[in-house]
Amino acid sequence: MALSEAGGCVDGRVTDREGILLPGVHVYFGQPNRRYDHGILGDDIEWGSLTYVRQGSAAHGPYIFEEITLPKTRVFEDLAPRLADLDGDGSAEIIVIETDIGKGASLAVYGLVDGVLKKITATPHIGRSHRWLAPIGAADLDGDGNIEIAYIDRPHLARLLKIWRYRDGRLTLVAEQGGLTNHRIGQTYISGGIRDCGAGPQMITANADWSQIVASVFDGKEIRSAVIGRHKGRNSFKRAMECRM
Repeated sequence: MALSEAGGCVDGRVTDREGILLPGVHVYFGQPNRRYDHGILGDDIEWGSLTYVRQGSAAHGPYIFEEITLPKTRVFEDLAPRLADLDGDGSAEIIVIETDIGKGASLAVYGLVDGVLKKITATPHIGRSHRWLAPIGAADLDGDGNIEIAYIDRPHLARLLKIWRYRDGRLTLVAEQGGLTNHRIGQTYISGGIRDCGAGPQMITANADWSQIVASVFDGKEIRSAVIGRHKGRNSFKRAMECRM
């Protein structure tokens, strides 16, 4: 992770070179700190706040600036917030990894509620300090009209793919499968993601020993996985996500 001079995530650029707010919605982490000694993403810096900024314009609506600061017992153990419209209302929710120092990571969903940034829902914390999860992505994986969020639970230990369905402001676990991963200790990125090569969404990960690239699909009842190529480094995931594997 890199820090900007303002203490936010470099990926969270909200202004141009002249300092003018860029169009649209921006979310970014702030308040970097060292209160959690896990360092799973390559350094000892985690984040203590989440900021939501929306440019005021006819196209985007009134200006909004909202920020949430976590208690000292929690951090955002993450690279950058993810935007996805989970409920189909035209406004994006925010998906983050929120970690309790004593209970480990959870996947949390934030969003605007009556114009105020709030936590909408979250998965349970893993249950132990120094336990983490790595998001894959969000999509309607089974075509039922609801959005699912997929991640790898403990990608260095359990290597367990979990799929949660978002509906009515809640997350429900609908499927899980072992033997898959998408992160190695110390990496400053998460591998893979969700692709659609014309036959519906596929979750792209590695197998447990990083020898193969795997595509997994969810049909509403179970997960089916198939090897689509050998893992020969980071470029293998790039090729897979571009439907070249």
